[in-house]
Amino acid sequence: MELHMHTPHMTHQWPDWRAAVMSGVGAGVVFLVLETVLVMAIMGASPWTLPRMMAAIILGPEVLTPPVTFEPGIFSAAMGVHFVLAIILGAILAAIITAFKLDASHGMVLATGVVFGLLVYLINFYGMTAFFSWFAEARGGITLFSHLVFGATAAEMYKKLERTKV
Repeated sequence: MELHMHTPHMTHQWPDWRAAVMSGVGAGVVFLVLETVLVMAIMGASPWTLPRMMAAIILGPEVLTPPVTFEPGIFSAAMGVHFVLAIILGAILAAIITAFKLDASHGMVLATGVVFGLLVYLINFYGMTAFFSWFAEARGGITLFSHLVFGATAAEMYKKLERTKV
């Protein structure tokens, strides 16, 4: 008896990695702008608090000490961390969407992105705080909302940018 491993339900399609990277970068930009504006408008916090928290991942927690002002080296480190993570997350989301064929409808793509954003928030702000304790203070509605928008934006951008294979 011969097994046929190439039946339609067993085929594997790779994500469009170009679209995945671009969606991660685009969603990363949206996240940064949204989070910064909301934190400044609602909480009255410095726009440099979030970048310093990101930079502290590689530069150490000493960059968190006041004054919380703009410093080019700290900002550059923060953007490096942020966009590397945004690209990785965009690629993971694209792989999930592609593997499970979740791009069949606009609603499914958005729902997948929102759920993904929620999972990223929970992992980052409840799991990773074991290693980067300063992120615990950023838990809350603004950060949760920004992550949900990140996921939805990344999913939507991936769907629009994905090149279909003929």
